[in-house]
Amino acid sequence: MKKTKGSGFSLPILMALLAILIIGGTLVFVTERTRTEKAQMVRANYDLLVKSEVETVVSMLQKIYDKSVKGDYTLAYAKKLGADLLRDLRYGEKQDGYFWADTSNGTNVVLYGNKDVEGKNRWDSYVGGVYHVRDIVTNGKKPGGGFTDYYFSRKDDNQILAKRGYSLYFQPFDWIVGTGYYLDDVKNGAIIWK
Repeated sequence: MKKTKGSGFSLPILMALLAILIIGGTLVFVTERTRTEKAQMVRANYDLLVKSEVETVVSMLQKIYDKSVKGDYTLAYAKKLGADLLRDLRYGEKQDGYFWADTSNGTNVVLYGNKDVEGKNRWDSYVGGVYHVRDIVTNGKKPGGGFTDYYFSRKDDNQILAKRGYSLYFQPFDWIVGTGYYLDDVKNGAIIWK
């Protein structure tokens, strides 16, 4: 039997290359899966944060409403106090988290940075293929509130970006109260406040 030159190295080299491809592919898969899981975990944690923020605000509105029921002031004045509270509240490291409120028919009560919108009906607002106010109202009126994925521009910026918000119905004022975050703020498993 005649051996060809170099045939003794072909199989080991081929096996080594195959092993490198398998290990490399596995590393790429595991790295991407870890990155995806980390981003999902951060998003879930941020969902919990915005839900908690809204629930806290609604409990503050409840205290204001309770004082109106006791006769400390009128319902109209309680709503004014509530709107002023929402307009001024901020959260987050850079205090750029804010709240909004719309009535159940879509009339805006408070929208940070856009006082011209207050008092106007936004029910037919259509941005990025979504009637976002309708969805926010619908999800907010579910028992325990709800999340909505939609599109909106940042304050002082016309670029339309994907956003996720949580809203909760406060029945005594007929307000759907919400807050949210831009999905591009969740990068590589970390929240980036802009």
